[in-house]
Amino acid sequence: MTEEHSDRVPEVEVIYAADAIAARLEDLAKDITARDLERPLVVAVLKGSFVFAADLIRALYRSGLEPEVDFLTLSSYRKSRTSSGNVEILRDLDLSVEGRNVLLVDDVLDSGRTLVFAKDLIAARGAAQILTCVLIDKKVPRAVNVAADFSAFESNDEFVVGYGMDVGHRYRELPFVGRMAKDEA
Repeated sequence: MTEEHSDRVPEVEVIYAADAIAARLEDLAKDITARDLERPLVVAVLKGSFVFAADLIRALYRSGLEPEVDFLTLSSYRKSRTSSGNVEILRDLDLSVEGRNVLLVDDVLDSGRTLVFAKDLIAARGAAQILTCVLIDKKVPRAVNVAADFSAFESNDEFVVGYGMDVGHRYRELPFVGRMAKDEA
């Protein structure tokens, strides 16, 4: 953290710097574009994925894909650092997914409940194909059987913030992915 921010933001250890994220998203976009998706619809799971989804959508455009975009707000955390185990729809999709190739974008894959809930919801609504893309794939035991089709980075079981991800609705603005300092955790 820079000195100018140290009085406003607790110490956060950088795990993935902004330039590393940007470079990885370009490669990820090329991998997704290579799947030759017809009429792709990117569905960003909010709130945590909003920065990742925005940057990924622009990277997809640069690699030749022109997806439509919609948003689904789900929650299993609220203000906690641990999942409640129950996923709630806080805001539903505006666009129809019927017959569409959907790229479901989420911030973190850990228990898997949110991703499975979103996939099942979209499948029940008639999507032709559902691919998943996560910023962080935590290498932890899953509560449900799911794997991401695409992931930018892997992580151990640590709570991450920044780049759209929060704790108690704070730290989304950080331009990198980091972990809270031990005395802040």
